[in-house]
Amino acid sequence: MTYKSFLRILKIAPVVGLSLLLNGCGFYSFTGANVDPSVKSFQVNSFQNTAEVVEPGIERQFTQRLQNLIQNQTNLSLTNAGGDLVYEGEITEFRVSPMAATASQRAAQNRLTIRVMVRYTNKKKEADNFEKSFSFYHDYGANELLTGSVLTAALDDIFERITQDIFNESLAKW
Repeated sequence: MTYKSFLRILKIAPVVGLSLLLNGCGFYSFTGANVDPSVKSFQVNSFQNTAEVVEPGIERQFTQRLQNLIQNQTNLSLTNAGGDLVYEGEITEFRVSPMAATASQRAAQNRLTIRVMVRYTNKKKEADNFEKSFSFYHDYGANELLTGSVLTAALDDIFERITQDIFNESLAKW
């Protein structure tokens, strides 16, 4: 091997190595989404609130949070109908329960738990379809009312976790 041949190999080797490395990554993105290139759009049908205790407006907030998360972490287009991926379901639980007691047998802390039933349909790969329940909670002080900023903080925490879990289950396959 001549010196010129050796230099040529040194110039080409990094390019070949990088292309093999990127080719081996499949459909993954930097967000962890594993979206098939044939999938171009998604739709999130309005989630209904069927919980026994109904907090007005949370179904709209949840639907928007899920839409925003998918838009921000993928290159899929949001559509109102005919999406390749379809998310739908209902909020099935909105429950406040005492979590810790004081010496005088009063609640020192309360827990808000929200449960959402999700039906996910992948029209390009039906094996990925699922119907699953996702839930999370937020603890807050017993002397606080679940209104205003306390409710907003609780919903932010809960919806962030649930929407990320739905994303991971449907697109990241975690």
